[in-house]
Amino acid sequence: MSTQQNQPVAAATGPLAGIRVLDLTQFILGPVATQILGDMGADILKIESPDGDQNRHIGPSPIPAMAALYMGMNRNKRSAVLDLKSPAGRAALYRMAKECDVFVHSLRPDAAERLGVAYADIRAINPAIVYASAPGYRSDGPRRNRPAYDDVIQGQSGIAGMNLLAYGEPRYLPTVIADKFCGHVLASSIGMALFHRQRTGEGQAVEVPMLETMLSFNLIEHLWTGNFDEPMGALGYERALMPHRRPMATLDGHICLMATTDTQWQKLFVALERPDLAADPRFATVATRSAHFPQLYAAVGEAITLRSTADWQERLDRADIPNAPAARLADLPTDPYLVETGYFHRYSHPQAGPLVTPSIPVKFSASPPQLRRPPPCLGEHTEEILREFGFDDAGIKAVKA
Repeated sequence: MSTQQNQPVAAATGPLAGIRVLDLTQFILGPVATQILGDMGADILKIESPDGDQNRHIGPSPIPAMAALYMGMNRNKRSAVLDLKSPAGRAALYRMAKECDVFVHSLRPDAAERLGVAYADIRAINPAIVYASAPGYRSDGPRRNRPAYDDVIQGQSGIAGMNLLAYGEPRYLPTVIADKFCGHVLASSIGMALFHRQRTGEGQAVEVPMLETMLSFNLIEHLWTGNFDEPMGALGYERALMPHRRPMATLDGHICLMATTDTQWQKLFVALERPDLAADPRFATVATRSAHFPQLYAAVGEAITLRSTADWQERLDRADIPNAPAARLADLPTDPYLVETGYFHRYSHPQAGPLVTPSIPVKFSASPPQLRRPPPCLGEHTEEILREFGFDDAGIKAVKA
């Protein structure tokens, strides 16, 4: 990753090397998607208003407009400032769209139309472009222009209701799961559209509606009896919703463990020194255990309280039962495994100073992704990008004005 201003940046080696993306996203969902594309080698041209991405101002910041929330989802990008409400700024965007492979934004459909960046506008300039967006709701439905953020979608997609069933209180997950998951789906969908274009030469519009995407995610297991067209009981996968499904308290902390097969459960009963559970017909098979999960997990949890976390790790490892201590966020930077594998990448930002970023988790043996660029300062690459698209000094001055 670049450590000094104007230092040459390593050539992209990832599977999307050579792909250019016009990125008009902000907040979380879109920037997550385009960071994934950038990690995979795409050249991400982050187009920002003069005020910049709102995330630049959320959280502590070593220098202005480089706040903590922004830093987590904007590496491997270049930033150019364009005022798209001005004729010169919009004309510059159109000129860039003509030569780019992907156009992605986080606007509502009507807002994109008013700004002149709807699919029809961009397709008229570049019919082969992959045009992507992730609105809250389907653009062909009655909610097409309703605003939607992570908390709203967590509620509408049933996540808060799952917590009500499990813990007696509707709560959001303490992470922006809808934004992040839909960002991953958006990046994946763009990649598939690029594959289609490679085979056919055909561009297309890609839409990832947040509500429907999260419903499909949540209902994989929680549609449950709803998979059958006749009522067979309540919706919701019972094991996932029971209050006992949580990290189990030990003498000195908490441990997470999971047994699935009949053999694993028998090994777990031995490790727990509970032959009575091993002999109990309620817990003998997958089907009988599924009908008695609350009683089973309560018994296991009671046994776990009798020993320390380290003791249980040793016993469960010996039995080949998947397990791990319940880590706190503060534990992660010094986790021995993560330290040994170099998960946290430390580098120096030209303006913001020493920084840390997670490594790219996905591996490609023939086209390895890499960390090439730090998160850009606002408008850091405006002139550089405009020159790449043929703007001379006068043209650059007009766009900046």
